[in-house]
Amino acid sequence: MRAFLLFLFITGFTLTGWCQSAIETPAPPFIRTIVFQGSSPENQGNPIVRLGSRLSLSFDDIIGDEADYYYTIEHFHFDWSPSQLSKNEYLEGFDNVRIMDFTNSLNSLQPYTHYELTIPNRNVKGIKVSGNYLLSIYNSNRELVFSRKFMVYEPLAQVTAEVKRSRDLNFIDEKQVVNFSVDSPDLLLKNPEQNVKVSLVQNNNFKLAVHDLKPQYTIANELIYRYDTESSFWGGNEFLQFDNKEIRVTTSDISSVELSDLYHHYLFLDFTRKNEPYTYNPDINGSFVVRNIQAQNSDIEADYVWIHFRLKNYDIVENAEIHLYGGFNNFELDKSTLMTYNEETGYYEGARLFKQGYYNYKYVLLNSDGSLDDGFISGNFDETENLYSILVYYRTPGARYDRMIGVGYTNSEIIRN
Repeated sequence: MRAFLLFLFITGFTLTGWCQSAIETPAPPFIRTIVFQGSSPENQGNPIVRLGSRLSLSFDDIIGDEADYYYTIEHFHFDWSPSQLSKNEYLEGFDNVRIMDFTNSLNSLQPYTHYELTIPNRNVKGIKVSGNYLLSIYNSNRELVFSRKFMVYEPLAQVTAEVKRSRDLNFIDEKQVVNFSVDSPDLLLKNPEQNVKVSLVQNNNFKLAVHDLKPQYTIANELIYRYDTESSFWGGNEFLQFDNKEIRVTTSDISSVELSDLYHHYLFLDFTRKNEPYTYNPDINGSFVVRNIQAQNSDIEADYVWIHFRLKNYDIVENAEIHLYGGFNNFELDKSTLMTYNEETGYYEGARLFKQGYYNYKYVLLNSDGSLDDGFISGNFDETENLYSILVYYRTPGARYDRMIGVGYTNSEIIRN
């Protein structure tokens, strides 16, 4: 049964023309609530951790039959091509072993088995080198179930960054530009134009990252990046949100609650915001937190709820689809996020199964050519609060892999002209 569901997902569940990369596999429908993070909870989805730090992965199998799952760890270059390192060169210990930490749900209408994996553990003592990694989860038949990227860095370079408005007057109210510098006082960066690679990531969403920026000029050991177009991002808008930590009551986000096989929460009507003035609304940049206010352990006591969304969109959408978008599924678009137009109500409607908690989400437009329009529904505003990550890689001359030598963060909360 499980293999059949996985087959259906691979052949028909993924939208044609849309995938995040050639190596990261989205989870099938029976795998839910993947939480992959380092030591800081806000850095989740595709975590960036310091060499020697802890990683944690958890997920739910809503079939709930205590299935066996195994994991592998692979090392990659900056461009996500496989590195030439053997397993024992980047891993202390051994992988391809079963995940032993799992627990069945407690007091929930939806049964599920909750799995947890931490690295280091008794099998994987640690990761030896920095760079890009892929954590893959397999079932007992050694079929790939899902995989997630993560990055490991060495604190060898210091990154200083700030966010500015676009110098192009056509986009000054809509785009944000990241200017930054990389300083490595203890590491001589030889031929940086060829050997230093940089990625910029907005709100931990690697789907829309900017890659392979080259330094414009150098001052001593400091590399300067003062691009405008190349390091710019659409500002977007603050994420919408709902909080259903209390499953039986309505809130400022939830208009009504029904109970059948599972609880159903109907959110208040959302509206297109792109032609509305910007309004500051604190969010967690697309992320989510699992919680049940009445539970001692939300990981196994939080229930699953059908969340019903409704969107009033004033523009005609042709040859395109409207989708839910957020870190709740690592910014993937699939059938569970598709909004369908209801001719009777005039609204775009959709329902998706969520574990109890606090969630950020927005609506995006998926064009027929596979391109994503993040601001079609929400709009783009330079005032939007966004988190930016700057990832710095270096290939030592003669080396066989790309080291990640530093990471920096900046926020658009204070934006300059």
